[in-house]
Amino acid sequence: MGFVFRSRSKDEQAATPRVAASSKQPRDPQAPKGRPTPKRAVAQSQRRTVAATPANRKEAAKRAREARRAELARQREALASGDERHLPARDKGPVRRFARDFIDSRFCVAEFFLPLAVIILILSMLPSMQVKNASLLLWMGVIVMIVIDSIGIGVRLRKQLAARFPDQPRRGAVAYALMRSLQMRRLRLPKPQVKRGERP
Repeated sequence: MGFVFRSRSKDEQAATPRVAASSKQPRDPQAPKGRPTPKRAVAQSQRRTVAATPANRKEAAKRAREARRAELARQREALASGDERHLPARDKGPVRRFARDFIDSRFCVAEFFLPLAVIILILSMLPSMQVKNASLLLWMGVIVMIVIDSIGIGVRLRKQLAARFPDQPRRGAVAYALMRSLQMRRLRLPKPQVKRGERP
């Protein structure tokens, strides 16, 4: 019995130094986190992200408004300069740019619609019945010319788009161009980048 007790106590004493020795071994620096320590640039970017996180809903709404205003300002500058990087989504891409250039490089009957409409309205308000009848005929003639010219523009533009951009989506490009043709050249946005008569 005494031998058994002495053996057990010796075993416990022998095990104690091993445990102590194992506890004194250097700890793996990755053990607490389970992942490598991030590099300085990554850590700084994470700190900036945390700092940029809004503290409350009011602050988040304020930042969203400021970001929206900045984006609108960039879009206005891009519409005036033709800078593709900040144009609205409806104006971006080579297909839309070609459609704009196609319209801007020629005279379109539709671009005179607004000034002609004002003239016809003034004529229709005059007391003379003959002038009123003439203004009505003129109005009908303008509408017919716009329709015919727009059909021709649409057909030619569709062919050129199919030839130049066979692998790119062209949906809506012709309608986009025809809507642009209704605007007077100096009022068009994005601003025209080609001269009249210049090949797009």
